[in-house]
Amino acid sequence: MTKIFNDWKILILLCLTLGMAPFLPEPHIWGKLKWLAGGATGMQFQDWFDVLLHGSPFILLLRFAFLKFTNKLK
Repeated sequence: MTKIFNDWKILILLCLTLGMAPFLPEPHIWGKLKWLAGGATGMQFQDWFDVLLHGSPFILLLRFAFLKFTNKLK
Protein backbone atom coordinates (compact mmCIF):
# COMPACT_ATOMS: atom_id res chain seq x y z
CA MET A 1 0.00 0.00 0.00
CA THR A 2 2.78 2.47 0.75
CA LYS A 3 4.21 1.86 -2.72
CA ILE A 4 1.11 3.52 -4.17
CA PHE A 5 1.68 6.64 -2.06
CA ASN A 6 5.32 6.80 -3.15
CA ASP A 7 4.84 6.46 -6.92
CA TRP A 8 4.76 9.86 -8.61
CA LYS A 9 3.02 8.50 -11.73
CA ILE A 10 0.06 7.24 -9.71
CA LEU A 11 -0.08 10.44 -7.67
CA ILE A 12 -0.16 12.59 -10.83
CA LEU A 13 -2.91 10.35 -12.24
CA LEU A 14 -4.90 10.72 -9.01
CA CYS A 15 -4.49 14.50 -9.09
CA LEU A 16 -5.68 14.70 -12.69
CA THR A 17 -8.67 12.40 -12.19
CA LEU A 18 -10.00 12.40 -8.63
CA GLY A 19 -8.49 15.75 -7.72
CA MET A 20 -9.83 17.69 -10.68
CA ALA A 21 -13.13 15.90 -11.44
CA PRO A 22 -15.68 17.05 -12.49
CA PHE A 23 -13.85 19.22 -15.00
CA LEU A 24 -16.64 21.45 -16.31
CA PRO A 25 -17.48 24.28 -15.82
CA GLU A 26 -14.36 24.40 -13.60
CA PRO A 27 -12.45 21.78 -11.61
CA HIS A 28 -14.37 20.95 -8.46
CA ILE A 29 -11.45 21.51 -6.10
CA TRP A 30 -10.85 24.94 -7.62
CA GLY A 31 -14.43 25.97 -6.87
CA LYS A 32 -14.13 24.72 -3.29
CA LEU A 33 -10.82 26.56 -2.79
CA LYS A 34 -12.38 29.78 -4.07
CA TRP A 35 -15.25 29.23 -1.67
CA LEU A 36 -12.78 28.76 1.20
CA ALA A 37 -10.86 31.88 0.19
CA GLY A 38 -14.14 33.80 0.23
CA GLY A 39 -14.73 32.93 3.86
CA ALA A 40 -16.42 29.52 3.53
CA THR A 41 -19.80 31.08 4.26
CA GLY A 42 -22.53 28.46 4.07
CA MET A 43 -20.24 25.43 3.77
CA GLN A 44 -21.81 22.29 5.13
CA PHE A 45 -20.30 18.94 6.10
CA GLN A 46 -20.50 17.54 2.57
CA ASP A 47 -18.62 20.57 1.22
CA TRP A 48 -15.79 20.05 3.73
CA PHE A 49 -15.76 16.35 2.80
CA ASP A 50 -15.48 17.35 -0.87
CA VAL A 51 -12.46 19.52 -0.06
CA LEU A 52 -10.85 16.58 1.74
CA LEU A 53 -11.73 14.06 -0.99
CA HIS A 54 -10.63 16.16 -3.95
CA GLY A 55 -7.67 17.67 -2.13
CA SER A 56 -6.15 14.44 -0.80
CA PRO A 57 -4.30 13.53 -4.04
CA PHE A 58 -2.63 16.95 -4.01
CA ILE A 59 -1.70 16.57 -0.34
CA LEU A 60 -0.16 13.16 -1.10
CA LEU A 61 1.76 14.64 -4.05
CA LEU A 62 3.10 17.49 -1.88
CA ARG A 63 4.09 14.94 0.78
CA PHE A 64 5.90 12.86 -1.84
CA ALA A 65 7.74 15.90 -3.22
CA PHE A 66 8.77 17.02 0.27
CA LEU A 67 10.11 13.58 1.16
CA LYS A 68 11.86 13.24 -2.18
CA PHE A 69 13.60 16.61 -1.92
CA THR A 70 14.65 16.09 1.68
CA ASN A 71 16.09 12.69 0.69
CA LYS A 72 13.96 10.81 3.20
CA LEU A 73 12.44 8.72 0.43
CA LYS A 74 14.69 6.18 -1.26
